Amino acid sequence: MVAITRARAGSGTDILSEAIGSVRIGRAQACRVRQSGSWGMRFPAFAGSGFHILLRGSGWLIPATGRPRALKAGDVVLTPFGAELGFSHAPGLLKDLPLAAEVVSEDPDSPDPHSPDPHSLDPSSPDPADVEFLCGAYWLDHGQVHPYLRALPELLVVSPGHDRVLQLRLLADLLAVDVSDAPPGSGATRPALLDLLLTHALRQWLEQNRDADRPETDDPAIAVALREIRTSLHKPWTVEQLGKTVGMSRTAFTKRFTAMVGKPPMTYLTGRRLSHGARLLRETKAPLATIARQVGYSTEFAFGAAFRREYGISPGRFRDLESRRACDA
Repeated sequence: MVAITRARAGSGTDILSEAIGSVRIGRAQACRVRQSGSWGMRFPAFAGSGFHILLRGSGWLIPATGRPRALKAGDVVLTPFGAELGFSHAPGLLKDLPLAAEVVSEDPDSPDPHSPDPHSLDPSSPDPADVEFLCGAYWLDHGQVHPYLRALPELLVVSPGHDRVLQLRLLADLLAVDVSDAPPGSGATRPALLDLLLTHALRQWLEQNRDADRPETDDPAIAVALREIRTSLHKPWTVEQLGKTVGMSRTAFTKRFTAMVGKPPMTYLTGRRLSHGARLLRETKAPLATIARQVGYSTEFAFGAAFRREYGISPGRFRDLESRRACDA
């Protein structure tokens, strides 16, 4: 696995810097959000990259999939490619949260765009709030998020270490002033501050999560294809479809994928499907037909045939043996 922080683009420039630079063409936006009482807010998906810093209080990150995660003051939530997410005073479901006030005010389809969240406080108010967030993002009106960012997990949570808390806090304070007062020159300072915050937070996440789910190659296009495979094993992928996700022809994609990964696309895909299927057989009681669909096979018979070719044993027999082994352990 290639370490991202050392990965180099073809031009010799640092890929992380290149990725941050690519979103700089978007609109730089930032806001402060203050909440009290029983609160919750949802931010829909968008084309771009951004972050949410919990400046005060505590709360919960509510992802579109997966379990809620507790947050404390100082935590940073990164959205490398603008995934949907929410925050709340307590664990819950994303669909139950109202749109954040900043989003509702710009959404013409909102049922009542003029009705503010009763728990939302004026950001400039001196009154104390239970929680306070600083949110920033680059919104891309044209083009796509850099493939390198798209290959990262959709949500990254950073809890700054003692040596980094001061750095991030100073940057956050500068951006908060820029947002609150909108002084002359903010059109130049805001993008610079967003760049610094995104870069510092991403760099720290990479340092804290050296073994986490990340691109398996320093080739941005192939990293995106690998992520599509890992997160969507159930889809009926073809080489052509995988190539289209990164804007490449079938021939060019196959050649590049094989060179970077060491095996052809469909061979890699089959291996991922079957290894995930084996894990589901070992760790769940789901029916074979359900597991087959989850890993991209139309029937349990097709899954069983592929499984036997790979492991030399039927899925049912494999499950029985693993169950006995677990009981004997």
